[in-house]
Amino acid sequence: MITFRAGAFPGAGQPVTYLQADVPQLDTVELDSTHGLEFIDSEMQLRKYQAHLGAAESVALALGASRDFIHSLVSDL
Repeated sequence: MITFRAGAFPGAGQPVTYLQADVPQLDTVELDSTHGLEFIDSEMQLRKYQAHLGAAESVALALGASRDFIHSLVSDL
């Protein structure tokens, strides 16, 4: 989970699925855009999305902290 405290980071607000295969040449990024699904598999673009997802992971809460945060939101309802 990424809270608003993390601020902006590359790729925020865009649904992205990174499909990683056993063979790196088969890796694919799936983007859900307003005009439908897009699939990206060029090496340069894959590196870009690896960096975006790495940035998101670096500001995401750990599993336990995410659970505690969700529990605190629910208890405030």
